[in-house]
Amino acid sequence: MSQPTPRQIRRWQQYLANERAEAAVYRELARNRHGEQREILLRIADAEARHETYWRDKLGNEVGMPRTPDFKTRFLAFMARRFGTVFALAMLQTAESRSPYESDEDATSQMKADEAIHAEVVRGLAAEAREEMSGTFRAAVFGANDGLVSNLALVLGVMASGADPKFVLLAGFSGMLSGALSMGAGEYISVKSSNELLEASAPHPDAGQKIPLLDVDANELALVYRARGMSEDEAEIHAQKVFATLEKHQQVDLMDGTHVAPAQELGGAWGAAMYSFFCFGGGALIPILPFFFNISNLTAGIIASILVGIALMVTGSITGVLSGKPPLMRALRQLGIGLGAAGVTYALGAAFGVAVN
Repeated sequence: MSQPTPRQIRRWQQYLANERAEAAVYRELARNRHGEQREILLRIADAEARHETYWRDKLGNEVGMPRTPDFKTRFLAFMARRFGTVFALAMLQTAESRSPYESDEDATSQMKADEAIHAEVVRGLAAEAREEMSGTFRAAVFGANDGLVSNLALVLGVMASGADPKFVLLAGFSGMLSGALSMGAGEYISVKSSNELLEASAPHPDAGQKIPLLDVDANELALVYRARGMSEDEAEIHAQKVFATLEKHQQVDLMDGTHVAPAQELGGAWGAAMYSFFCFGGGALIPILPFFFNISNLTAGIIASILVGIALMVTGSITGVLSGKPPLMRALRQLGIGLGAAGVTYALGAAFGVAVN
Protein backbone atom coordinates (compact mmCIF):
# COMPACT_ATOMS: atom_id res chain seq x y z
CA MET A 1 0.00 0.00 0.00
CA SER A 2 1.50 3.33 -1.09
CA GLN A 3 1.95 6.21 1.29
CA PRO A 4 -0.76 8.88 1.01
CA THR A 5 0.33 12.21 -0.35
CA PRO A 6 0.12 15.36 1.82
CA ARG A 7 -2.80 16.48 -0.32
CA GLN A 8 -4.67 13.23 0.31
CA ILE A 9 -4.00 13.48 4.04
CA ARG A 10 -5.43 17.00 4.17
CA ARG A 11 -8.50 15.91 2.21
CA TRP A 12 -9.08 12.87 4.42
CA GLN A 13 -8.68 14.99 7.56
CA GLN A 14 -11.31 17.38 6.20
CA TYR A 15 -13.65 14.47 5.43
CA LEU A 16 -13.15 13.19 8.97
CA ALA A 17 -14.05 16.59 10.47
CA ASN A 18 -17.07 16.96 8.20
CA GLU A 19 -18.41 13.48 8.94
CA ARG A 20 -18.06 14.06 12.69
CA ALA A 21 -19.90 17.38 12.40
CA GLU A 22 -22.65 15.97 10.14
CA ALA A 23 -23.30 13.14 12.59
CA ALA A 24 -23.67 15.79 15.31
CA VAL A 25 -26.14 17.71 13.14
CA TYR A 26 -28.32 14.63 12.65
CA ARG A 27 -28.25 13.92 16.40
CA GLU A 28 -29.16 17.54 17.11
CA LEU A 29 -32.13 17.27 14.76
CA ALA A 30 -33.15 13.95 16.31
CA ARG A 31 -33.13 15.52 19.76
CA ASN A 32 -36.06 17.74 18.77
CA ARG A 33 -38.07 15.03 16.97
CA HIS A 34 -40.06 12.04 18.13
CA GLY A 35 -41.05 8.59 16.99
CA GLU A 36 -40.15 7.41 13.50
CA GLN A 37 -38.40 10.62 12.47
CA ARG A 38 -36.13 10.53 15.50
CA GLU A 39 -35.15 6.91 14.81
CA ILE A 40 -34.42 7.64 11.14
CA LEU A 41 -32.22 10.62 11.97
CA LEU A 42 -30.27 8.63 14.56
CA ARG A 43 -29.72 5.81 12.05
CA ILE A 44 -28.26 8.30 9.55
CA ALA A 45 -26.06 9.71 12.31
CA ASP A 46 -24.75 6.19 12.94
CA ALA A 47 -23.94 5.83 9.23
CA GLU A 48 -22.02 9.11 9.29
CA ALA A 49 -20.12 7.79 12.31
CA ARG A 50 -19.13 4.70 10.27
CA HIS A 51 -17.76 7.00 7.57
CA GLU A 52 -15.87 8.90 10.25
CA THR A 53 -14.30 5.64 11.45
CA TYR A 54 -13.29 4.78 7.87
CA TRP A 55 -11.35 8.02 7.41
CA ARG A 56 -9.79 7.76 10.86
CA ASP A 57 -8.55 4.24 10.11
CA LYS A 58 -7.30 5.32 6.69
CA LEU A 59 -5.35 8.20 8.22
CA GLY A 60 -3.79 6.03 10.92
CA ASN A 61 -0.95 7.95 12.55
CA GLU A 62 -1.64 10.90 10.26
CA VAL A 63 -5.00 11.67 11.88
CA GLY A 64 -3.47 14.74 13.53
CA MET A 65 -5.28 17.34 15.57
CA PRO A 66 -9.03 17.70 14.96
CA ARG A 67 -9.70 19.97 12.01
CA THR A 68 -12.52 22.49 11.76
CA PRO A 69 -15.40 21.34 9.53
CA ASP A 70 -15.84 23.27 6.30
CA PHE A 71 -18.08 26.34 6.22
CA LYS A 72 -21.04 24.47 4.72
CA THR A 73 -21.08 21.89 7.50
CA ARG A 74 -20.67 24.54 10.21
CA PHE A 75 -23.55 26.49 8.70
CA LEU A 76 -25.68 23.34 8.76
CA ALA A 77 -24.97 22.92 12.46
CA PHE A 78 -25.89 26.56 13.08
CA MET A 79 -29.19 26.18 11.20
CA ALA A 80 -30.04 22.99 13.08
CA ARG A 81 -29.52 24.71 16.45
CA ARG A 82 -31.17 28.03 15.67
CA PHE A 83 -33.85 27.58 13.03
CA GLY A 84 -35.25 24.09 13.46
CA THR A 85 -35.73 21.09 11.28
CA VAL A 86 -37.02 22.30 7.93
CA PHE A 87 -34.09 24.63 7.08
CA ALA A 88 -31.47 22.13 8.22
CA LEU A 89 -33.11 19.20 6.40
CA ALA A 90 -33.40 21.21 3.20
CA MET A 91 -29.70 22.06 3.34
CA LEU A 92 -28.76 18.50 4.24
CA GLN A 93 -30.70 17.31 1.21
CA THR A 94 -28.52 19.50 -0.99
CA ALA A 95 -25.33 18.49 0.80
CA GLU A 96 -26.04 14.75 0.61
CA SER A 97 -26.97 14.90 -3.08
CA ARG A 98 -23.68 16.68 -3.89
CA SER A 99 -21.34 14.48 -1.95
CA PRO A 100 -17.65 14.94 -2.85
CA TYR A 101 -17.22 11.16 -2.50
CA GLU A 102 -18.79 10.61 -5.91
CA SER A 103 -15.65 11.82 -7.69
CA ASP A 104 -13.14 10.69 -5.06
CA GLU A 105 -11.47 7.34 -5.73
CA ASP A 106 -10.42 7.09 -2.07
CA ALA A 107 -14.06 6.78 -0.95
CA THR A 108 -15.59 3.29 -1.11
CA SER A 109 -18.51 2.39 -3.35
CA GLN A 110 -20.58 1.66 -0.26
CA MET A 111 -19.95 5.16 1.11
CA LYS A 112 -20.99 6.68 -2.21
CA ALA A 113 -24.15 4.59 -2.15
CA ASP A 114 -24.78 5.60 1.47
CA GLU A 115 -24.64 9.28 0.58
CA ALA A 116 -27.05 8.83 -2.34
CA ILE A 117 -29.54 6.95 -0.16
CA HIS A 118 -29.14 9.49 2.65
CA ALA A 119 -30.12 12.20 0.16
CA GLU A 120 -33.36 10.34 -0.58
CA VAL A 121 -34.08 9.74 3.11
CA VAL A 122 -33.53 13.40 3.91
CA ARG A 123 -35.63 14.37 0.87
CA GLY A 124 -38.52 12.40 2.35
CA LEU A 125 -38.11 13.92 5.81
CA ALA A 126 -37.76 17.41 4.34
CA ALA A 127 -40.91 16.91 2.22
CA GLU A 128 -42.93 16.20 5.35
CA ALA A 129 -41.48 19.25 7.09
CA ARG A 130 -42.19 21.41 4.03
CA GLU A 131 -45.81 20.26 3.96
CA GLU A 132 -46.24 21.34 7.58
CA MET A 133 -45.29 24.92 6.70
CA SER A 134 -46.31 25.06 3.04
CA GLY A 135 -49.50 27.10 3.40
CA THR A 136 -48.28 29.96 5.58
CA PHE A 137 -44.79 29.97 4.05
CA ARG A 138 -46.19 30.15 0.52
CA ALA A 139 -48.45 33.04 1.54
CA ALA A 140 -45.59 34.84 3.29
CA VAL A 141 -43.02 34.52 0.48
CA PHE A 142 -45.43 35.25 -2.35
CA GLY A 143 -46.90 38.17 -0.43
CA ALA A 144 -43.51 39.72 0.32
CA ASN A 145 -42.22 39.24 -3.22
CA ASP A 146 -45.35 40.67 -4.79
CA GLY A 147 -45.21 43.66 -2.47
CA LEU A 148 -41.55 44.33 -3.24
CA VAL A 149 -41.82 44.01 -7.01
CA SER A 150 -45.24 45.54 -7.67
CA ASN A 151 -44.76 48.58 -5.47
CA LEU A 152 -41.23 49.24 -6.67
CA ALA A 153 -42.53 49.08 -10.23
CA LEU A 154 -45.40 51.42 -9.36
CA VAL A 155 -43.18 53.93 -7.56
CA LEU A 156 -40.51 53.98 -10.28
CA GLY A 157 -43.12 54.29 -13.01
CA VAL A 158 -44.79 57.28 -11.35
CA MET A 159 -41.42 58.81 -10.49
CA ALA A 160 -40.14 58.47 -14.08
CA SER A 161 -43.17 60.37 -15.38
CA GLY A 162 -41.87 63.45 -13.57
CA ALA A 163 -44.49 63.50 -10.81
CA ASP A 164 -43.94 65.46 -7.61
CA PRO A 165 -42.37 63.42 -4.75
CA LYS A 166 -45.60 63.78 -2.75
CA PHE A 167 -47.55 62.10 -5.53
CA VAL A 168 -44.94 59.34 -5.75
CA LEU A 169 -45.35 58.72 -2.01
CA LEU A 170 -49.14 58.79 -2.30
CA ALA A 171 -49.05 56.33 -5.17
CA GLY A 172 -46.77 54.04 -3.16
CA PHE A 173 -49.08 54.12 -0.14
CA SER A 174 -52.11 53.46 -2.32
CA GLY A 175 -50.35 50.54 -4.00
CA MET A 176 -49.29 49.12 -0.66
CA LEU A 177 -52.77 49.25 0.90
CA SER A 178 -54.74 48.12 -2.15
CA GLY A 179 -52.28 45.34 -2.91
CA ALA A 180 -52.21 44.06 0.67
CA LEU A 181 -56.02 43.98 0.81
CA SER A 182 -56.19 42.26 -2.56
CA MET A 183 -53.57 39.67 -1.60
CA GLY A 184 -55.22 38.95 1.74
CA ALA A 185 -58.68 38.59 0.21
CA GLY A 186 -57.37 36.46 -2.65
CA GLU A 187 -55.46 34.15 -0.33
CA TYR A 188 -58.50 33.75 1.92
CA ILE A 189 -60.75 32.84 -1.00
CA SER A 190 -58.14 30.50 -2.50
CA VAL A 191 -57.50 28.51 0.69
CA LYS A 192 -61.15 28.53 1.76
CA SER A 193 -62.31 27.29 -1.64
CA SER A 194 -59.63 24.59 -1.76
CA ASN A 195 -60.57 23.36 1.72
CA GLU A 196 -64.23 23.29 0.76
CA LEU A 197 -63.41 21.21 -2.32
CA LEU A 198 -61.46 18.75 -0.17
CA GLU A 199 -64.31 18.62 2.34
CA ALA A 200 -66.79 17.91 -0.45
CA SER A 201 -64.71 14.89 -1.54
CA ALA A 202 -64.29 13.45 1.97
CA PRO A 203 -66.70 10.76 3.30
CA HIS A 204 -69.65 12.22 5.19
CA PRO A 205 -69.05 11.77 8.94
CA ASP A 206 -72.61 10.48 9.55
CA ALA A 207 -72.65 7.94 6.72
CA GLY A 208 -71.35 5.19 9.01
CA GLN A 209 -74.54 5.35 11.09
CA LYS A 210 -76.57 4.05 8.15
CA ILE A 211 -74.49 0.92 7.57
CA PRO A 212 -76.47 -1.29 10.06
CA LEU A 213 -79.65 -0.57 8.08
CA LEU A 214 -78.24 -1.83 4.77
CA ASP A 215 -79.26 -5.13 3.20
CA VAL A 216 -76.28 -7.43 3.69
CA ASP A 217 -77.15 -9.52 0.65
CA ALA A 218 -77.57 -6.55 -1.68
CA ASN A 219 -74.30 -5.19 -0.31
CA GLU A 220 -74.53 -1.69 -1.79
CA LEU A 221 -71.78 -0.72 0.64
CA ALA A 222 -69.33 -2.26 -1.84
CA LEU A 223 -70.29 0.46 -4.33
CA VAL A 224 -68.83 3.06 -1.96
CA TYR A 225 -65.44 1.37 -2.04
CA ARG A 226 -65.56 0.84 -5.79
CA ALA A 227 -66.30 4.54 -6.24
CA ARG A 228 -63.22 5.25 -4.12
CA GLY A 229 -60.93 3.24 -6.40
CA MET A 230 -61.14 -0.38 -5.21
CA SER A 231 -61.66 -3.21 -7.67
CA GLU A 232 -64.99 -5.07 -7.57
CA ASP A 233 -63.55 -8.06 -5.69
CA GLU A 234 -61.66 -5.87 -3.19
CA ALA A 235 -64.77 -3.81 -2.55
CA GLU A 236 -66.92 -6.89 -1.92
CA ILE A 237 -64.40 -8.37 0.50
CA HIS A 238 -63.97 -5.14 2.42
CA ALA A 239 -67.73 -4.57 2.63
CA GLN A 240 -68.16 -8.06 4.11
CA LYS A 241 -65.49 -7.25 6.71
CA VAL A 242 -67.37 -4.10 7.66
CA PHE A 243 -70.62 -6.01 8.10
CA ALA A 244 -68.78 -8.58 10.21
CA THR A 245 -67.46 -5.79 12.41
CA LEU A 246 -71.03 -4.67 13.08
CA GLU A 247 -71.57 -7.78 15.17
CA LYS A 248 -69.21 -6.30 17.77
CA HIS A 249 -69.84 -2.58 17.25
CA GLN A 250 -73.03 -0.66 16.60
CA GLN A 251 -71.25 1.77 14.31
CA VAL A 252 -68.09 1.68 12.22
CA ASP A 253 -65.99 4.20 10.35
CA LEU A 254 -67.05 4.03 6.71
CA MET A 255 -63.46 4.29 5.43
CA ASP A 256 -61.71 2.41 8.25
CA GLY A 257 -59.17 -0.06 6.91
CA THR A 258 -59.28 1.26 3.35
CA HIS A 259 -56.46 2.79 1.35
CA VAL A 260 -58.47 5.98 0.91
CA ALA A 261 -56.64 8.76 2.74
CA PRO A 262 -58.70 11.37 4.54
CA ALA A 263 -58.77 14.81 2.99
CA GLN A 264 -56.23 17.12 4.58
CA GLU A 265 -56.97 20.82 4.80
CA LEU A 266 -54.41 23.19 3.32
CA GLY A 267 -54.46 25.28 6.48
CA GLY A 268 -56.52 28.07 7.98
CA ALA A 269 -57.87 30.54 5.44
CA TRP A 270 -57.69 33.44 7.92
CA GLY A 271 -54.10 32.60 8.84
CA ALA A 272 -53.04 32.51 5.17
CA ALA A 273 -54.92 35.76 4.50
CA MET A 274 -53.22 37.56 7.39
CA TYR A 275 -49.80 36.28 6.35
CA SER A 276 -50.40 37.55 2.80
CA PHE A 277 -51.72 40.90 3.98
CA PHE A 278 -48.88 41.72 6.36
CA CYS A 279 -46.11 40.21 4.21
CA PHE A 280 -47.29 42.08 1.11
CA GLY A 281 -47.60 45.25 3.18
CA GLY A 282 -44.12 44.78 4.63
CA GLY A 283 -42.63 44.15 1.22
CA ALA A 284 -44.50 47.06 -0.37
CA LEU A 285 -43.35 49.44 2.38
CA ILE A 286 -39.66 49.03 1.51
CA PRO A 287 -39.76 50.81 -1.90
CA ILE A 288 -41.48 53.89 -0.47
CA LEU A 289 -39.24 54.34 2.58
CA PRO A 290 -36.67 56.58 0.81
CA PHE A 291 -39.44 58.93 -0.34
CA PHE A 292 -40.15 59.89 3.27
CA PHE A 293 -36.91 61.86 3.31
CA ASN A 294 -36.20 65.19 1.71
CA ILE A 295 -34.13 63.88 -1.18
CA SER A 296 -34.54 64.01 -4.94
CA ASN A 297 -36.77 61.55 -6.76
CA LEU A 298 -33.80 60.02 -8.57
CA THR A 299 -31.82 59.44 -5.36
CA ALA A 300 -34.86 57.98 -3.62
CA GLY A 301 -35.53 55.71 -6.60
CA ILE A 302 -31.95 54.40 -6.61
CA ILE A 303 -32.04 53.74 -2.85
CA ALA A 304 -35.44 52.03 -3.19
CA SER A 305 -34.09 49.79 -5.96
CA ILE A 306 -31.08 48.80 -3.84
CA LEU A 307 -33.23 48.03 -0.78
CA VAL A 308 -35.67 45.98 -2.82
CA GLY A 309 -32.81 44.17 -4.55
CA ILE A 310 -31.36 43.12 -1.18
CA ALA A 311 -34.79 41.99 0.05
CA LEU A 312 -35.42 40.00 -3.14
CA MET A 313 -32.09 38.22 -2.79
CA VAL A 314 -32.91 37.34 0.83
CA THR A 315 -36.31 35.87 -0.04
CA GLY A 316 -34.85 34.12 -3.07
CA SER A 317 -32.09 32.58 -0.94
CA ILE A 318 -34.59 31.34 1.65
CA THR A 319 -36.74 29.81 -1.07
CA GLY A 320 -33.67 28.15 -2.57
CA VAL A 321 -32.59 26.70 0.77
CA LEU A 322 -36.04 25.30 1.54
CA SER A 323 -36.42 23.82 -1.93
CA GLY A 324 -33.04 22.11 -1.73
CA LYS A 325 -31.65 24.22 -4.59
CA PRO A 326 -28.57 26.48 -4.73
CA PRO A 327 -29.61 29.62 -2.83
CA LEU A 328 -27.37 31.98 -4.83
CA MET A 329 -28.96 31.05 -8.15
CA ARG A 330 -32.46 31.47 -6.71
CA ALA A 331 -31.46 34.83 -5.22
CA LEU A 332 -30.09 36.09 -8.55
CA ARG A 333 -33.16 34.83 -10.40
CA GLN A 334 -35.42 36.67 -7.97
CA LEU A 335 -33.31 39.82 -8.30
CA GLY A 336 -33.32 39.72 -12.10
CA ILE A 337 -37.07 39.19 -12.42
CA GLY A 338 -37.93 41.84 -9.83
CA LEU A 339 -35.66 44.58 -11.09
CA GLY A 340 -36.48 43.68 -14.68
CA ALA A 341 -40.19 44.27 -14.07
CA ALA A 342 -39.44 47.54 -12.28
CA GLY A 343 -37.20 48.64 -15.17
CA VAL A 344 -40.00 48.10 -17.69
CA THR A 345 -42.43 50.28 -15.73
CA TYR A 346 -39.76 52.95 -15.26
CA ALA A 347 -39.25 53.07 -19.03
CA LEU A 348 -42.99 53.27 -19.61
CA GLY A 349 -43.32 56.04 -17.00
CA ALA A 350 -40.51 58.00 -18.60
CA ALA A 351 -42.09 57.63 -22.04
CA PHE A 352 -45.44 58.74 -20.66
CA GLY A 353 -43.87 61.77 -19.02
CA VAL A 354 -42.18 62.80 -22.26
CA ALA A 355 -45.44 62.35 -24.19
CA VAL A 356 -47.39 64.49 -21.72
CA ASN A 357 -44.79 67.25 -21.79
